[in-house]
Amino acid sequence: MKIRDIEFSNNVFLAPMAGVTDISFRGLCKSMGCGLVYTEMVSAKGLYYESEKTKELLRVAQEETPVAVQIFGGDPFTMAKAAEYFNEDKDVAIIDINMGCPMPKIIKNGEGSALMKTPKIAQEIIREMKKASNKPITVKFRKGFEGNENLAMDFSKYMEEAGIDAITIHGRTRDQMYSGVADWNVIKDVKDSVSIPVIGNGDVFSAEDAEKLMSLTNCDGIMVARGARGNPWIFKQIYNKLNGYTIEYPKEAEVLDMCITHYKLAIKYSGEHRAIREMRKHIGWYIEGIRDSKVIKTKINTIDNAKEVIDLLNEYKKNYN
Repeated sequence: MKIRDIEFSNNVFLAPMAGVTDISFRGLCKSMGCGLVYTEMVSAKGLYYESEKTKELLRVAQEETPVAVQIFGGDPFTMAKAAEYFNEDKDVAIIDINMGCPMPKIIKNGEGSALMKTPKIAQEIIREMKKASNKPITVKFRKGFEGNENLAMDFSKYMEEAGIDAITIHGRTRDQMYSGVADWNVIKDVKDSVSIPVIGNGDVFSAEDAEKLMSLTNCDGIMVARGARGNPWIFKQIYNKLNGYTIEYPKEAEVLDMCITHYKLAIKYSGEHRAIREMRKHIGWYIEGIRDSKVIKTKINTIDNAKEVIDLLNEYKKNYN
């Protein structure tokens, strides 16, 4: 698929996830064939006021480039300035606008999925960003906002009219958060309604899910979110499934090796103190379903020394060598 003048050999992308898609995890997903990785969402205001915390979220490693940056905000001027910030950054290929975040602290400021209720403001944001940026501008939004409403088709047409280069649609409303089942039919409806690329998102946890989503919706690409947690292999698996190749699943020892590699990268980029705490959730995702994983997770959650954690994982791995 192509987004404006950028062509992707694999149309399976890693979704932006706060607290998950940091520099260490994105590189692992790219090594497993991910077509495009997205940063955690960053605040347009944070960029405008040169927040060091915001800049830290934008650190990029050479092996993951080019990347997509996702920004959120509700003010056209600030969003345009944030887009302009990346004009000379060769590591950034695409700027994505978050119009789907369901979190209350985002919604109360008229940002994230709240913008689905104010399509004229959403259009103005896109138009101002397009004027300011030399990169493709894309948008990610949801099926709707309240209850089970479906605003997606109308909203997608507003986005196309404003000049957006591609759309990612999550098949849940804001009220659903991440519960229930994603409505893939709405992705199909959006795809049939616009002439720009459409990326489907929601409930892709396996290669089989991805194949079903593509078959039902005819979407141009797939964005994987929770299905990638502890499972960077999913990108290669989906690619193989869609292209008629054999799907390979990692053995327990391979999973633990990847977990240890991830841990060491987290230390490299974030320092030991922070990595120890941030990696606890990742380790839980990696080892879920492996025998005695609950015992190992409990132990790891009480350890405040990186070497001890790595030694424990290596000892655990001996059961599967």
